Amino acid sequence: MSDAASDPSPPAADPRIFLVVVDDTEEWRNALRFACRRAQHTGGRVALLRVLEPAEFQHWMAVEEVMKEEQRQDGEQLLQRIARDVNRLTGSMPVLYLREGDPREQLMQLIEEEPSISILVLGASPSDKGPGPLINYLMAKQVGQMRIPVTVVPGSLREEEIDALG
Repeated sequence: MSDAASDPSPPAADPRIFLVVVDDTEEWRNALRFACRRAQHTGGRVALLRVLEPAEFQHWMAVEEVMKEEQRQDGEQLLQRIARDVNRLTGSMPVLYLREGDPREQLMQLIEEEPSISILVLGASPSDKGPGPLINYLMAKQVGQMRIPVTVVPGSLREEEIDALG
């Protein structure tokens, strides 16, 4: 007879969720690879955030709505393609978030709204122009007030080097 009250094993903890921002840069790919490897090795999950910035075309409402819908469909398709890669690398489907607005504001809002998100993983640009606008924003204004840690993955790392860290 099985009795849950007599089971000595501790209750399963919620898995760590590694949030990766999917934007139009190349460096997010390193962040994704790192998050996938960490999730795979720790029993965690990956979450993907794609933020659609508002269209600047506002002359005709019908045209603006069509543009928004096309942008949303493109965002959904991109997240689905990336989700297949995440599933292949980690063995589980990621959590997908598609939002509209300012990327920095939407990122901070999501982190506050979703207590399951454990770690923000960002990729730094390998260029000499700085790590990127999102990292600059977080480091200058928000990182000290965030409820979760931020991991920054150098954009110059190769896949093999990221895998060795995982």
